Amino acid sequence: MISQNYPANISKKRIFLLSVPIFFANLAIPFTGIIDTGLMGNLGEAKFLAATSIATSVMTMIIWSFGFLRMGTVGIVAQLFGKSDYREISRTLLRNFFLALVIGVFIILLKPITVNFTEHFFSISTETQELVNTYISIRVLSVPAELIIYILVGFYLGIQKTNISSLLVITMSTLNIILSSFFVLSFDLNVFGVALGTLIASYITAIIFCLFTYNFIVKKFQITPTFQKLIIPSKLMKLFTINFDIFIRTLLLTFSFLWVTYMGSKLGEDYLAVNTILMQFVILAAFFLDAYAFSTEGIIGFTIGKRNKKSFLASVYNSIQLSFFTALIISLFYLIFFKQIINIITDVEILRFISYKHAIWIIIIPPIASLCYQLDGIFIGASQTRDMRNGMMFSVACFIIISIYSTKYFGNHGLWFSLLLFMMLRSLTLRHFLNNILKRF
Repeated sequence: MISQNYPANISKKRIFLLSVPIFFANLAIPFTGIIDTGLMGNLGEAKFLAATSIATSVMTMIIWSFGFLRMGTVGIVAQLFGKSDYREISRTLLRNFFLALVIGVFIILLKPITVNFTEHFFSISTETQELVNTYISIRVLSVPAELIIYILVGFYLGIQKTNISSLLVITMSTLNIILSSFFVLSFDLNVFGVALGTLIASYITAIIFCLFTYNFIVKKFQITPTFQKLIIPSKLMKLFTINFDIFIRTLLLTFSFLWVTYMGSKLGEDYLAVNTILMQFVILAAFFLDAYAFSTEGIIGFTIGKRNKKSFLASVYNSIQLSFFTALIISLFYLIFFKQIINIITDVEILRFISYKHAIWIIIIPPIASLCYQLDGIFIGASQTRDMRNGMMFSVACFIIISIYSTKYFGNHGLWFSLLLFMMLRSLTLRHFLNNILKRF
């Protein structure tokens, strides 16, 4: 078997180089959404774009709720990698594959409930609802493959092969774009074509990289994955606990952003539209900064597996500093080009005017939020998921209470102020719990 050694000084350069492939992979994800939007937005009728927007939002929320399959895999694999326990790494992958298949089948069986939810929650025409139903009926079949892709990405992040994890994401996104464009432009399949493109792209990517991963494990780890010793109660309980904590944490985080939409809707449609636009700036910054968090997850787990406190601290300090300085660059970019970007996104003067008034929040959020993004990566790599869950519960509860009162007295600026405090609370709670990780050395 191969053995791994790490230098005690994990430099900013090393973290940056590991993060570069993830930058490009993260850009591929929103680019796919832009292409799908463009395909539907040029069919001559708004119903196609509306249906795709609603259906993809619902399916994305469902699938992202099970993002613990990636995050849980990273921490466990990284720590096992530090211990050179390659046999248990292969078993962890197989256990998570089984879990992904069970969850995927369960979601497919619950499709009628998902469709029923969209029918009652959204006020849309019958024609648009039929298109929504069509998309969900096709896209839901891709869930098992998409969840397996989550696990594979987590595996390669855990062993610090960020180039392979990025290639996986880029392959999925590229196939999605090509197939969706082909079905829509060549066969005029509109919403059905977009969903079918995602379905086929998901399974092709999952199959290719499952075969690649099998050969990778045989060649690099010099073992043959088997189904022996998969059902071990203690291992399954640890897997369940880690995944459940992340599941709760992710649901709370998703809810917090839905809460921003809800509070904005109470202020009026103009503010709802403006907040939707402004959140794209926050999301784009998060995609960039998450690259550092993703690359650090594997390093952190490795240092814990090796019980190398010096390397752990170097990883923490260097990754946080790197993320913060990158966030400052993003903020500077927003400061210079904010108005130009807003003018490209919308030509409605009232929306432009309101957006200009909120530029300050978009500029100051990235550096402040960078700390909680990076601490998330550190805690995921350490599999310290209970603390992540507890910190998120406290932060979300405070955020909701603060937002109600701040919005009441300060309007939409109060809502964005409360979102800024939410980011700070996430950072403070995780910083408080960081000592629990240090106790493991």
